[in-house]
Amino acid sequence: MRKIEASELIINPDGSIFHLHLKPGEIADNIILVGDPGRVELVSSFFDTIELKKANREFVTCTGALNGKRITVVATGIGTDNIDIVVNELDALVNVDFDTRTVKKEHTQLNFVRIGTSGALQKDIPVESWLLSEKSIGFDGLLNFYARRNEVADLDFEKAFVKALDWNPLLTAPYVMEAAPALLHRLDGGKVVRGVTISAPGFYGPQGRELRLDLADKHINQKISDFRYQDYRVTNYEMECSAIYGLSALLGHNAATVCVIIANRLAGEASVDYKPGMKELIQHVLKGLTK
Repeated sequence: MRKIEASELIINPDGSIFHLHLKPGEIADNIILVGDPGRVELVSSFFDTIELKKANREFVTCTGALNGKRITVVATGIGTDNIDIVVNELDALVNVDFDTRTVKKEHTQLNFVRIGTSGALQKDIPVESWLLSEKSIGFDGLLNFYARRNEVADLDFEKAFVKALDWNPLLTAPYVMEAAPALLHRLDGGKVVRGVTISAPGFYGPQGRELRLDLADKHINQKISDFRYQDYRVTNYEMECSAIYGLSALLGHNAATVCVIIANRLAGEASVDYKPGMKELIQHVLKGLTK
């Protein structure tokens, strides 16, 4: 059995994993991922009990219990590069023996649910609705660095998307990943609208925004909004979903993302105050994970 070298799995002197500063046994099987470190406190305010709190850089973690079920919330910060750190390290905490540095024979499956904010790319999606991502298109290229990428991706969707958008070869190749059906079922209802989410590697140019820099393709958002594949259309932008779905699929975990729509890019509308809706969404997700 392969031993994972110290340079590959970095363990801190206190026995915690390098970035998250968490030790094996300190996370639950149900994990909520949020971008904003401040949102960890909001999510954990609904817990019945708090077991631990840990923080290092933007990575803030709280594990507790709700309705008799253990649950963890982790702040990832922004971007799929951070997701690469967070999902790999959370997986290592349950599926790698830190003493022997070998993969455990018995696999532990985690449930990841990202709660975030997003901008809609279809005029009919209401601001302050909840977008549940059935699929995610990664503009970030992260999953392309991993073996077996094609085994978990929707290759036909990818080909249709690249062709329809006349994809710029200077950009990273997009990949298409699916959410776990079981989690989609548990998170449906309420203000939920299902859709297909693009995870962009930036907030401005990669999402079609122009400040002082011109875009390589000024019509990319219209082309994305017009795209159709079978019964699917692209509904929104955010910045983490694709990597969560892709890494979870490769590592044998379940994943889903649900975001509050705080702006509609095509309609030119924005939420005046999305925070009450975010609080309501958090309660909806917690109910789905603990019922």
